[in-house]
Amino acid sequence: MARIKKLTPRVLRKLVVQESLSGKLEPVEKVKAEEVDAADQAQALEKHIDHAKVLKLEEERVIKRLRKIQEARRRIHKKILRGL
Repeated sequence: MARIKKLTPRVLRKLVVQESLSGKLEPVEKVKAEEVDAADQAQALEKHIDHAKVLKLEEERVIKRLRKIQEARRRIHKKILRGL
């Protein structure tokens, strides 16, 4: 089983340089493309969209809680400064 590598700009540049130096491109017939049913792809896209919506709601809750914490911190800081 082949290891999956992350396609970073550095790796992409290296690949392009290797291909350009060899002068040969891999024949299209030998490359196996993974075919995906449109319905499966639509379901996957729908799941990603739903997850993004959930994350947005969670972000709003966390930001609201962060603001409350920051306000409490400011109040405590003011009390400390008044006490000095």
